[in-house]
Amino acid sequence: MQTTSLAALILLSSGCSNLNNNLGTANEPNIDETLEVISDASIKSLSDITSIAFEWKSVNDHRVTGYNFYRANMHKDGRRLKLIDSINNKYSTHYVDKNLEPNTKYVYQISSKASDGKESKTTNAYIAQTAPRIAPVSFMQALSDLPNRIKVIWRPHEDKSIAYYVLERFNTSVNNWEKLSKIEGRLESEYIDDGLDNNESFRYRIKAFTYNDVATVATEAVSAKTKPLPKGVTDLTASNDKPKSINLTWTASKTEDVIKYEIERSNLKTFGFTKLKEVNNETLAYTDAIDQDGAVYFYKVFAVDKDNLRSSVNTDSVKGVTLNKPAKPNITLAQIQGSKAILNWTSGDHRAMSYNIYKRTKINFFTYKTESFKDIKELRYEDNNIISGVEYKYSIQANDEYGLISERTDEAALILPQTKILK
Repeated sequence: MQTTSLAALILLSSGCSNLNNNLGTANEPNIDETLEVISDASIKSLSDITSIAFEWKSVNDHRVTGYNFYRANMHKDGRRLKLIDSINNKYSTHYVDKNLEPNTKYVYQISSKASDGKESKTTNAYIAQTAPRIAPVSFMQALSDLPNRIKVIWRPHEDKSIAYYVLERFNTSVNNWEKLSKIEGRLESEYIDDGLDNNESFRYRIKAFTYNDVATVATEAVSAKTKPLPKGVTDLTASNDKPKSINLTWTASKTEDVIKYEIERSNLKTFGFTKLKEVNNETLAYTDAIDQDGAVYFYKVFAVDKDNLRSSVNTDSVKGVTLNKPAKPNITLAQIQGSKAILNWTSGDHRAMSYNIYKRTKINFFTYKTESFKDIKELRYEDNNIISGVEYKYSIQANDEYGLISERTDEAALILPQTKILK
């Protein structure tokens, strides 16, 4: 705070007959040089960051009804002062000029005013400076490699006038800083920004605010990156030659903190996958037991890390098939020779290890009796147990090494003709 005689250099650019309704106007003041002027020596001030408080000694002139305050920002307004306020009580001796810029010099002049709108000469120029902004937060850091989030920490501000913080995050889309959160309390020292994309970088800065909502300078920007998804498995294969099952194998993820694998299955190649099984990170194979021959499924295997992040869903599935039934045999001969039925056949594929023969004997028009002959190794069968005039129907199926059984062949019908009796 200091006073100086700059009256010769300062031009009053405001003043009028009704000062309360004309603050900041450019009318020439209506000066009455006989009105008592406030004593320059009585003016004192006290500065804050955005305000300056004034105190002075009231005048004794009975014509005085109040005071006019003129001000100029020495950095912007130069020598032109404007009327900023009019006090309508001559006994008032205190005034606070608010909403000023921090660390800025202002020049003031005060005049006494009368009821007829006239005012006295002003005081000599009085220069006062607002206090500088409070220093910014001294330490700030953003922590990387957290799942879907970034943790921002800072050192609580030492100034006890600090009431809260405003954390800002840089928006690259609009190339501008945006308010992320208001954190109440000087002693608060962290914020977790969650719901973020994986493997994305973000920049942050923070401002501290006083109880009067005066901000410090923002900290230097700090950067951090969210944790990437774990790398997926490689070399995933699914079998197509196992009976009643599909075997999966894969190569482990190269991400160190993977703790398990999730196996998903679908009837379709690209969607409809549901979780089938979880296995630990040391397991690199799984057998899917399926009670169906020739069943087709599609599989994906995802790596899951300690933070429960799963490897990317954008991975191709693999097709697995349970072993189908062996092909049914092909009957090449079905006839009566003498008093027996003869069947010859060929194998439907290389998997046949033995054959089952089914014999149906006609009992009456609606009823048949069924017999079976299992584990026939040859490709020929002779049935001596037949009766003349009775219809027999034969079908054959193949068995493979896994116990899978083919469909039956179409039935071959045979009848041993009745022998005529000569009289």
